[in-house]
Amino acid sequence: MLSNRFNQLMFNNIRYYSTSGKPLIGFIGLGNMGGHQAMNLIKKGHNLVVFDVSKDNVNRLADKGAKVAQSPAEVAKQADVIVTMLPASAHVKSVYCGENGILSTIKPGTLLLDSSTIDPATAREVADKAAQHKATMLDCPVSGGVGGAEAGTLTFMVGGSAGDFEKAKPYLECMGKNIVHCGDVGTGQVAKVCNNLVLGISMIGVSEAMNLGVKLGMDPKKLAGIFNTSSARCWSSELYNPCPGVLENSAATRGYTGGFGSALMNKDLGLAVDSAKSIGEPLFLGNSAHQLYTLVCAKGEGHRDFSVVYEYLQKNNQDNNKK
Repeated sequence: MLSNRFNQLMFNNIRYYSTSGKPLIGFIGLGNMGGHQAMNLIKKGHNLVVFDVSKDNVNRLADKGAKVAQSPAEVAKQADVIVTMLPASAHVKSVYCGENGILSTIKPGTLLLDSSTIDPATAREVADKAAQHKATMLDCPVSGGVGGAEAGTLTFMVGGSAGDFEKAKPYLECMGKNIVHCGDVGTGQVAKVCNNLVLGISMIGVSEAMNLGVKLGMDPKKLAGIFNTSSARCWSSELYNPCPGVLENSAATRGYTGGFGSALMNKDLGLAVDSAKSIGEPLFLGNSAHQLYTLVCAKGEGHRDFSVVYEYLQKNNQDNNKK
């Protein structure tokens, strides 16, 4: 206990150097995704300095040996590489550009890897501001959900120069299995927004079809089995089926807890809709999907997994039948 206090006092006053010779990694945003990503970096032998608004999240990493910072600025004073995993564009701007943000104390040459899902314009804006401080920022949003974050099998969609991508790759490989260079800064976010556009639409499609089949008397497991060996096969049906009981370990079977929240899906669909508007591109199904998830969230389901849209459709139909 005395040793831990001494280490914290030393950390607050001098730069911490990794005994392994590896660069010190800062990690900001230790929620459902980021907490597992940070843990995997520790498992791969990296020393971390971490910050999160949740003390519980921070303590989980401190128990595994991570150093604790009191602000993003304090992380930036120490770290050579910084990974961020934040909920939305506004949080990214605040953490990077705010009064106690990363850029207020960043060291020249720092490598910044933002795993948040935000709009491409914000990614480019913050990267430009980082460059003014002689730091390099890449947008590195992920796909694979909480399970992928825990298992270290995430897909990273990376925007940045080819040279910067190669510098970032060793760190991303500690947290993911598929590391894809999408192009210049901002293209990682483009890929993620388009991926989640498909995901949101397909989840609604599977939910509607499963709901219809069950209401018409079909056994849900048999119906899902037919989907998964036929032309309806997709990730939302085969690996994340929204009907409770079809998959033993799905979010649906555990009451739609954990996983990827409906509010986050609604945010990502909103990013797709706004991005399309900015270039005058229509999104017929995307707009409908966004409207449906907005209704789901308005019913107080934003904290539950996005596959809860199946339950929403069931209840909505039941309510309509009572009228």
